[in-house]
Amino acid sequence: MRRLLTSLLVIGVAAAILIVGTGAGGGSVGSNYHVRAIFDNAEFAVSGEDVRIAGAPVGSIASLAVTKNNQAAVTLNINNRAFVPFHANATCAIRPQSLIAERYVDCTPGTSSQPALQRIRRGGGAGSYLLPVTRTSSPIDPDIVQDISQEPVRQSLSIILDELGTGLAARGSDLNAVILRANPALGYTDQVFKILAAQNRTLARLASDSDTVLAPLAKARASMADFVMQANTTASATAQRSAALATSIHRLPSFLHELRPLMADLGRLATQGTPLMGSLSASAAGLNHEFTNLAPFATAAKTALLRLGSAAQRSQHLLVSTEPLARRLLQLGSAAAPASRLLDRLTASLDSTGAIQQLMGVLFDGTQATNGFNKDGHYVRTDVLVGSCTGYARHPVGGCSAKFSGSKASAAVARQAVRSTKTAATGSRLTGLLGYLVGGGA
Repeated sequence: MRRLLTSLLVIGVAAAILIVGTGAGGGSVGSNYHVRAIFDNAEFAVSGEDVRIAGAPVGSIASLAVTKNNQAAVTLNINNRAFVPFHANATCAIRPQSLIAERYVDCTPGTSSQPALQRIRRGGGAGSYLLPVTRTSSPIDPDIVQDISQEPVRQSLSIILDELGTGLAARGSDLNAVILRANPALGYTDQVFKILAAQNRTLARLASDSDTVLAPLAKARASMADFVMQANTTASATAQRSAALATSIHRLPSFLHELRPLMADLGRLATQGTPLMGSLSASAAGLNHEFTNLAPFATAAKTALLRLGSAAQRSQHLLVSTEPLARRLLQLGSAAAPASRLLDRLTASLDSTGAIQQLMGVLFDGTQATNGFNKDGHYVRTDVLVGSCTGYARHPVGGCSAKFSGSKASAAVARQAVRSTKTAATGSRLTGLLGYLVGGGA
């Protein structure tokens, strides 16, 4: 507990030292900062009324006095150290606080880019800081403005204006300065006009450029009007979906958080794809040349494609007329499918067992066995067989038939002989096909 109290005491002392140091640095008189503001008229302003900056009270009116030039000198006591010191571009205006003629002073302390106000060394207001009359303004009460429309104030005002015009005939600049101080808006308007005058060339260029920009827009005013109408429709639809949009916006942070890994992967992909993009950039000239040369080719091919289309159109009826033949070929192919599969199996078996090579070997060896060659030329080898079974006979000759073991084999030979007799006619029909396949005549 003692340590806590000690710590609080140390903090309080440090804060007090900081406040005193800040006050000394601000150039204050005593404990506060005093500003002696000169006004043309400080009517109804009394001591103790507020001094405000941006609507917040920062001090009060300390005293009022009259200068040698019959102007009001209002001493402002600023007790908020955050708004001091006042600078050369500071302004103050007396404004009505309520309908019962209460007043307060509305001030702007200026900017730090301007020097601080000069301190009054001697005379009235010594020790305070001088805000000249050129930086102040006094209000005109609404009741005075309203009384102008009433008699006899209107007649009196006319007499005053006539006499005032006579008295101020040679003091137009002084009257202008008083009017500007009476209403700061006029002074700001004058500053605005000066800025606009300095920017006259820019404004002229803006007008000419605006004409250049607005001329196409004027030509497309129908499109612009349609754009506005479509935008209205879109805005209405968006307003109807406001709840869904709010939910989408609420979910957007989590979506972005989940999207971060993908963006990291895309970043790595872009980094790794940089060499590829460089290579594509280097080959871009060649690709451009190829596409440039492709244009004449496409133009020349256009004629050929048109002619091909015409030819296809002319041959359309011919292609349609081949549809019956195609159906017949389809039927033939479907009917020949089993035989084709068997033929495929046969040829595969012949190829795998070497039957073709063996047949060629038989033909070659048989030719060599019957055909000889010597110094005299080619000759045919023959062997004359003479016996009882060599003669032609229309009926079987005993002792000349083949002998097989078992009666079943003999019966098979007999049946084969009968089948050979029956298929003789069929063999004659296949002779032509066989001759075509082996290369002979029909």
